[in-house]
Amino acid sequence: REVASAADRDGLHEPLIKYLRMCRPKVQDAFIDTELCYALAKTDALGDLEAFVTATNHAQIEQVGERCVEERLFQAAKLLFGAIDNYPGLAQCLIRLGDYAAAADAAKKSGAVNSWKDVCFACVKAREYKIAAQCGLNVIVEQDELEDLVYHYERHGAFAECVALLERGVALENAHKGIYTELAVLYSKHREEKLLEFLRQYAAKLHVQKVIRACQQNLQWNELTFLYLHNDEPDNAAITMIEHSTTAWEHSQFKETLCKVNNHDLHYRGVQFYIDEQPGKVNDLLKALTPLVDHSRVVPLVRRLDRLALVKPYLQSVQDTNTTAVNEALNELFVDEENHADLRKSIDTYDAFDALALAARLEKHSLMELRRVASYLYARHKRYEAAIELAKRDQLYKDAMVTASQSGDSALAHALLEFFVGKHNECFAACLYTCADLLAPDVVVELAWRHKILDHAMPFVIQWIADTNARVEKLVAASEPKKVAEGEEEEGSSFAAGAAEPGFGQLQIGYVDPSGAQFGMAPPGMPGMVPPGMGGFNGQPQMPPMMGGGGMPQGF
Repeated sequence: REVASAADRDGLHEPLIKYLRMCRPKVQDAFIDTELCYALAKTDALGDLEAFVTATNHAQIEQVGERCVEERLFQAAKLLFGAIDNYPGLAQCLIRLGDYAAAADAAKKSGAVNSWKDVCFACVKAREYKIAAQCGLNVIVEQDELEDLVYHYERHGAFAECVALLERGVALENAHKGIYTELAVLYSKHREEKLLEFLRQYAAKLHVQKVIRACQQNLQWNELTFLYLHNDEPDNAAITMIEHSTTAWEHSQFKETLCKVNNHDLHYRGVQFYIDEQPGKVNDLLKALTPLVDHSRVVPLVRRLDRLALVKPYLQSVQDTNTTAVNEALNELFVDEENHADLRKSIDTYDAFDALALAARLEKHSLMELRRVASYLYARHKRYEAAIELAKRDQLYKDAMVTASQSGDSALAHALLEFFVGKHNECFAACLYTCADLLAPDVVVELAWRHKILDHAMPFVIQWIADTNARVEKLVAASEPKKVAEGEEEEGSSFAAGAAEPGFGQLQIGYVDPSGAQFGMAPPGMPGMVPPGMGGFNGQPQMPPMMGGGGMPQGF
């Protein structure tokens, strides 16, 4: 051992070979054979080495081969590893010798993934891509080795070859998710035009989060949106479409996505996005979101952006909810459009709005029909005096009369009548007709007499007299049955009293008592007799006194 060590140290391998060959027949020792094998390798006596290893020996050939590899004696190591069928070691030696085809065969015989991997990496470095692909197919099926292989290809700039390798890999029977995922990432980096179609075809076989990160890094927003939707992340998909609308937005897809989001604030963010960038489609979006949004929140948002007119179709479609914000927004639009007919219909149908504020705005409007709506609103909310004044100012006297009649206030009716007297005599007569129940006849007659328009007041007076007479007749008719009943009762009492007197039952016509009292009934139509019911107290008649000159009875 000391001799071998000294000879190796001094590089005297040829003398050592002679010495060890001399010792072999005398001493059967593995050490001697091992050192002889090593010495033959060091002297590059490959023929003698091959003959030695094929013959019977006790050398530790694998150990010698590893020493040769360390000392870069690859030819010798190749012989040694080949002799003992150490294919991984043989593949390493062949790689060092640049015999890549033989190295691939050795890796194939070994069946070890590391051998395939080493040969593949060496071939990539040497740009032997065909052999690398052959070895790589055996590496990519191992998920733990896949990322390292892809990194090695990319580090040496073999992007296209790596893509081609993985495209072949996805067709393998034992292809796993990692192959699809790495291919998608490579498409994201180097073949962007193929990415979206690949995602649509193989999205279910991907590790989606890894591909999502790749798309984010490479600014592929359309593909990112697709992955978010596939991964059931509608919120992130909607945000991506809003923030990167030039490439990621598509109307029908966005509309469907926004209806699925969990964060309801995105509904309103989407509405604002459409108003800013897609105003022509905002009503279609709002129609889809109608069951999901709070209309009282949408209207202030649109109002703040000064786009109320843009969403008018949406406002009209949801007005049936009778929401204050919606009603006020629509009423405001009708006012701006001077559309008094639709405004009147709106305020008649939907009552949830600030009517007095709207009336205050309308009463100063330049359009008379809108001022008329203001008067109508004042009347509806019992601001009759303001309604009448506004109608008078616009000479809408009929509206003023109707309002006064609706108010039930005699003072307002009399004030309006006094406004008409002497200036608008026809309106004076019309007011008498419209507000008849609220006007005092004496005031009416006095005003007509003072202004010499009794002819205009006479229909009212005649009607009042007719109504009064009808009421009196009803009262008289109601009281007569009671008087008849009382008269019959008195007659029965008198008859009973007379029957008890002497001479009852004898005819008394024309009999004059000596005392001067006359008995019996006076014939009808006798002078001095007063018909029943016509007598008054102290002989005064019950008829009302007549006015001088044969006029109407006093008090009418």
